[in-house]
Amino acid sequence: MTIRTKDKHIRSVNVDLQTRETMSGEQTEERVIEGYFSVFNSETELFPGAFEEIAPGAFDNTLSGDIKALINHNHELVLGRTKSNTLELKTDSRGLYGVIKINENDTDAVNLYERVKRGDVDQCSFGFRVVKEEEEFRDDGSIKWTVTEADLKEVSVVTFPAYEDTSVQARMNQKEQLEQRQLDKKKIELKERLNSVKTINVKEKD
Repeated sequence: MTIRTKDKHIRSVNVDLQTRETMSGEQTEERVIEGYFSVFNSETELFPGAFEEIAPGAFDNTLSGDIKALINHNHELVLGRTKSNTLELKTDSRGLYGVIKINENDTDAVNLYERVKRGDVDQCSFGFRVVKEEEEFRDDGSIKWTVTEADLKEVSVVTFPAYEDTSVQARMNQKEQLEQRQLDKKKIELKERLNSVKTINVKEKD
């Protein structure tokens, strides 16, 4: 069963960011930071025994919204946003690709651009809420969530990619609840089988 969650999840991506600039004569016309902020069909281990991946098409219903590009998930440090066309987001067969247009009058943005250009900062992450997902219990006891629809809130250029404690804790709680449901289901099935056997035995005696 799929339920829209209120919990915001933060996920990091091990894909290098790139910089690009266009020149008009000797003047810089535009500088951008670009790269994949999410990769499809890439399984991530959230904690031992728990895995997650984003399915192709998960962002199809959210890219028309107002999404911001941030520095280290800090909402006071906005690099761009889709509403103002300073952040462009699109999906392809690999994942969610973003292009952030650098504001030349923003010292934080220019400094970050130079850090990415030098390779000092080269990773990113994204924040989202789950709209639809599927869970799979594996034979080894692990669980995997496949997010089939996500409400994308923001993308970030990050210095130290890390999962937000609250979102991981939410997944831990979810795993415990699902495991309990699985256990309850098995108990019910076992009880039904036992009742069926008792019924058969009674009929045989008759």
